[in-house]
Amino acid sequence: MRATESNQDYPFAATNTAAALLDDAGTVLAWTPAAEALLDRRSADVCGRPVRDLLADAGSCEAVLAQGGPRKQEDPKGGEGPGGREGPAGWEGRATLRHGSGRELEIGFRVIPLNDGARGGRARCLVLGAPLELVARWRQDHAFTQELFLQGRVGLAVFDAELRLLRTNSHLLPYTGVPVDLSGRRLADFLWAQDARIIDDRLREVLRSGIPLAGFNTTVRTLDDPRGGRVVTVQAFRLQDPDGHPMGVATVFTDVTDHERARGRLDLLYRATGALGGSLSVLRTVEDLVKVLTPALGDCAAVDLAETVLTGGEPPDDGRLTLPLIRLAVAGAETAALRTGTAQFADPIAAAAPDPTATEAGVPEPGAREERGCRGALITGLGTQPPGPWAEAAPEWATTVPGAHSAMTAPLCARGIRFGRLTLWRTGDAPPLDEDDLALLEEIAARAATAVDNARRYTKERRTAVGLQRSLLPPATSERPAVEAAGLYLPADADSGVGGDWFDVIPLSSARVALVVGDVAGHGLHATAMMGRLRSAVRAMADLELEPEELLAHVDDMVLQVAAEAESDDPDDADAGIPVPSGPAGATCLYAVYDPVTRACVMASAGHPPPAVVGPDGSVEYVDLSPGPPLGVGGWPFEPVERELAPGSVLALYSDGLIERGEGDIDQGMDDLADRLRRADVIGRPLRQARHDIVEGLPPGRLRDDVTLLLARTRVVDPGSLATWWLDADPAIVGDARHLVLEQLTAWDLDELAFSTELIVSELVTNAIRHAGGRVRLRLIRADTLTCEVSDASNTQPRMRRARSSEEGGRGLYIVAQLSHRWGSRYTRGGKTVWSEQNLPPA
Repeated sequence: MRATESNQDYPFAATNTAAALLDDAGTVLAWTPAAEALLDRRSADVCGRPVRDLLADAGSCEAVLAQGGPRKQEDPKGGEGPGGREGPAGWEGRATLRHGSGRELEIGFRVIPLNDGARGGRARCLVLGAPLELVARWRQDHAFTQELFLQGRVGLAVFDAELRLLRTNSHLLPYTGVPVDLSGRRLADFLWAQDARIIDDRLREVLRSGIPLAGFNTTVRTLDDPRGGRVVTVQAFRLQDPDGHPMGVATVFTDVTDHERARGRLDLLYRATGALGGSLSVLRTVEDLVKVLTPALGDCAAVDLAETVLTGGEPPDDGRLTLPLIRLAVAGAETAALRTGTAQFADPIAAAAPDPTATEAGVPEPGAREERGCRGALITGLGTQPPGPWAEAAPEWATTVPGAHSAMTAPLCARGIRFGRLTLWRTGDAPPLDEDDLALLEEIAARAATAVDNARRYTKERRTAVGLQRSLLPPATSERPAVEAAGLYLPADADSGVGGDWFDVIPLSSARVALVVGDVAGHGLHATAMMGRLRSAVRAMADLELEPEELLAHVDDMVLQVAAEAESDDPDDADAGIPVPSGPAGATCLYAVYDPVTRACVMASAGHPPPAVVGPDGSVEYVDLSPGPPLGVGGWPFEPVERELAPGSVLALYSDGLIERGEGDIDQGMDDLADRLRRADVIGRPLRQARHDIVEGLPPGRLRDDVTLLLARTRVVDPGSLATWWLDADPAIVGDARHLVLEQLTAWDLDELAFSTELIVSELVTNAIRHAGGRVRLRLIRADTLTCEVSDASNTQPRMRRARSSEEGGRGLYIVAQLSHRWGSRYTRGGKTVWSEQNLPPA
């Protein structure tokens, strides 16, 4: 026998089969070439000899050739006992033959009677043989194929080369709309054309290439029931004829709808959890959530929260939500019906009608009402209920979306507190929502409630920090004789937290003004607290009339002391109370002093970007400033720069958050700021309006760092409002000084201040001549107040003291203090200046 690949499917095929023709006595009459090859025995050596001579055990010949009798038990190896088994056209059995080489060969055989000898002829039989191993394999293949088409767990189909169905099992596609008899049909005859085309294209590729198809998932929908369809995994391999030509495709269809839905729910839960952890903003958290839920779980989604949550408040912890709800986020096809910002029911799950335990038709069963805690509610069958006593039972929250056939809602419940609700609707041909969908929604709602609670807490803390920071800042706009100022502060986004930026406009003596912008390193309450300390320190030292570089040096020392105190704190000290979050104590600061009399602006920087100057012609340039180290470094001097400003110029001071936004280097950010200053027309418009245009376009709520901007339009004191005299160091000149001042006050129509000013001038000039020596400068400045200045060459600061009743002197500064709105002294490069300010009388 020649056991070729093409002949292994059936061992007793007529072509090329080992066969022998026997007479009724068991003598071999004929011997095929295949038999010669199987036993290595020539036909001439076998024909005419008894068949028993071929058996390894000659005594078993009668048992092998026996006919009839009951069916024998099959051998575990896939054959039969020596007696064989009877069939309708002969019988089968097995035998052990002796090979021409002397070894034994076990074969399976089939005996086919050629005649029964009833008509006088001699009975003969045809014996077909094959190796027992080949026979067993064929029987296993046959049983395997038969059982495949009998089982009902997966669908099995055989397609011809034209993709027509030849054979299927009963479980091919047990869905509504699949014909009972599929023989000769194509998939497009009962499936959606799109679904059928997808599968056909894959099967044609298998036919063409011979590469099996494995693990291909697709959706199948029948023409009669096209709603949701089922998800099936398609596996296919090519079938070939004995010549190797493609003859069809064998395909296995496995319904994995439930598996895919479970995996889809897990994936949706994972994506929803990721969306909930992406922000500390309540609004952005719920907006990201509804975008994930649609259309994956529902066609429309909405989140309603208690109004107090938006400001960081907490609803009552009684497990019920009686506060009004605000619809914050919507997503889906029918968003027009789900307007944000509208008031909603306070507690729909606890509403009287319908009950959350509604039946599948959406109608509650009488007596089935129960407390479900923080569980949700599912309503199905919307829009399909017949008129009746329950026709109006659907709650309003469920019927908000037109065309919805099912809806479900789950409370946002954390720590026993209900913050709001999460609601979904399904419309159109989508399958109705079920209990599995509700369980998933409840899990997502529980996680969303935790995220909303965290965002609410952060909102409360951030509002406190922002409120604290804004309370530490000066008014946004101010009018001074020296400048028109307008400031703006934008806090960083919710992820970065509140920072330590600040600006300040500090009035100084002689109509001068100090402009300050600073930035504390880090974010959070510690940065805000540090900012408050720095601003207070700068204002206190500014009142001492220090030069900019000297002031920054003193502030630098203070920052070093704060850092040293923080390092010396004992974290294990039980008396220290609750530990305050610490952070870097470093900061940058720009301090500038503008004099409207001389139009000179002196400034110094501690690691802060240089200010921009917008000239009266609209040109923008940055001050060539050499910034010193940031505050808190110590050991380095600060270099002052003096710049004369034209009347009407605008000085722009800012923090690095305005020029360092992660979009490029600092130079690019400064060029962008210059363009913004030009476009905002700060020269021709009020600064309180222009400041908003300068920061327009910055992402609101998504800044990496706080943004602070201070604009100051310079003014000058009119020469007619200024009077200056140089006096000799002669006590007799004091009377002349009084006359000069009285004449000037009369010219300014300020006779009401003549008496007080005469006394002030008399005391200050007398002190300067008596204690300083040298020439004395007397100056009057009329601005928002009347300033009287006396400058001398001495560096000794005057001190007010309480004179004894027996002393004749020592009361001059006391008189000055009583007559002045405020008074003081400051060092100058040539000595000192003692000044006094009086409020102008009403016009």
